[in-house]
Amino acid sequence: QVQLVESGGGLVQAGGSLRLSCAASGRTFSSYAVGWFRQAPGKEREFVVAISRSGGSTYYADSVKGRFTISRDNAKNTVYLQMNSLKPEDTAVYYCAADQAPVGISKSYEYDYWGQGTQVTVSS
Repeated sequence: QVQLVESGGGLVQAGGSLRLSCAASGRTFSSYAVGWFRQAPGKEREFVVAISRSGGSTYYADSVKGRFTISRDNAKNTVYLQMNSLKPEDTAVYYCAADQAPVGISKSYEYDYWGQGTQVTVSS
């Protein structure tokens, strides 16, 4: 089992940057793929980006390609989401999720473990 805690959210102007962190408990973090999802008010939760267990493969939603970068440090049990060139439409609660073998890495139902979320607000 793994517990996830997100941090790094906040209020930023359009065009600005934020770095989110997802810190995991447990000694087997390297055996989990990790995804970031977001949910804006009145909208469904949507996939943002994911990273494989080793960090060798990454997957991005079209809406964030070229602006967001995911990385992980398994020695620190942490996954990072660097968000640049932020837009007002990026405003949402961002969640990290983990699973040992997500078949559909962009599907939220594939992930067993979730953090509590961190709010990101981008002002225009």
